[in-house]
Amino acid sequence: MRNKPQYSRLLFIDKKIRGGKYPNCGSLAEEYEVSLKTIYRDIEYMRDELDAPVEYSAKHRGFYYTEERYQLPAMDVRESDIFGIYLAEKLLIQYEGTPIYGSLCRIFQKIQNSLPDKSRVSPAQDQEKLTIFPPWCTVVDPEIWETVIQCLRESSTMRITYRTPGKDAQERLVDPYHGISSEGDWYVIGFCHFAKEIRTFSISRISSAINTGQAFQVPESFDFQKLFAGHFGIHIGEGDMTVRIQFKKEVAPYIQERKWHPNQQLQELDNGDVILSLTVNHRLELQRWILSWGDKATILEPESFALETRQLLERTIKNYER
Repeated sequence: MRNKPQYSRLLFIDKKIRGGKYPNCGSLAEEYEVSLKTIYRDIEYMRDELDAPVEYSAKHRGFYYTEERYQLPAMDVRESDIFGIYLAEKLLIQYEGTPIYGSLCRIFQKIQNSLPDKSRVSPAQDQEKLTIFPPWCTVVDPEIWETVIQCLRESSTMRITYRTPGKDAQERLVDPYHGISSEGDWYVIGFCHFAKEIRTFSISRISSAINTGQAFQVPESFDFQKLFAGHFGIHIGEGDMTVRIQFKKEVAPYIQERKWHPNQQLQELDNGDVILSLTVNHRLELQRWILSWGDKATILEPESFALETRQLLERTIKNYER
């Protein structure tokens, strides 16, 4: 039994003490096949960390509870809970290759080890019934990740070298306010001293990061929830706009079965088409999403957005002209 997690031993010790036969470290260690020191540490843990009323009786040469009805709090884990834990383990795969994957696995292992043996997860038959396809993810340098997270947690200004697509790398001073994970990429939002405004930075595009040790305070005016209330993706803009998109009936069920945006509204037309209305503060990622539906989606409003998308499509067509 020596490979069993601590919580299993604690439940074993608790059961023996409640049995009223005054077990001692020697008898417990022998039956559980562990060392005397292990049982001694477990008794101390029960007394000091779990506040268990454990005392040693010199007369009976064993342990007992001073409170007659005391019972070590057991972890009540139902079958559905076990399956949920198992599913969480499978979901960890989407973070494989990221700097936090190792930490998440270690935390999950601790959760597993805290369960009674009869509640261990990952039954073989279930492993064959669920598969998680992780999203494409960017590659983040572990050292840069650690620096960014440290600055974020300490509210410390960081000096970074950042590469904007299509431009040369540039050194910037950034006060990191908030971190975001979205579609396989990690971002940090903060005040850019170079641009003199709040910007969003992809951590994978940071080639170097230094903690300056200079503390800053996140301004009270910064409200992440409000700032991203109208987002569609990771980008943010300066003003909201209401967009109306008409989807043909062939794809209408796909649009209706999912919530695409917190403030979306759906209107079903007599011909089976649906109109999706939503208010956003940035066009880029919304435009990409609309174009992914091909000729099954048409922007109705605003007219300027429809014109901008039409011009983009015209330029795209030229790429295929021979």
